Amino acid sequence: MSSERGRAMMDQVYGEGFSKSLPAETTPMLEKTVEHLFGEIWSRPGLSVRDRRLLVLGATAALGRADLIRIQVQGALAGGDLTAEQLREAVLHLQYYVGWGNGTQVHNGVEAALHAHDEKEHK
Repeated sequence: MSSERGRAMMDQVYGEGFSKSLPAETTPMLEKTVEHLFGEIWSRPGLSVRDRRLLVLGATAALGRADLIRIQVQGALAGGDLTAEQLREAVLHLQYYVGWGNGTQVHNGVEAALHAHDEKEHK
């Protein structure tokens, strides 16, 4: 049950069909990610997906991981959680809290995702 709910939530967070891209062979880490993180934590009613995404963006910004920021932004755009304007505003805001180096990585991840999204929309 948690696996089905987790996969459904992954699709809501990262875009329709995302869960189908998961490997057929599972590992304990992947099982817990699907069943617990998405099936139980992301599925809780206390915060919206958008709220949770903003928290993840903030935490990921502190790590300076453009690759992970890009994944979250792609999900935000696919789900309509945030607009390009809101994402760019978030970059500016985070820049001051996570440091210029990490903020630059946030900017890089956001802009890469926006560019990919625009290209996909225009095909």
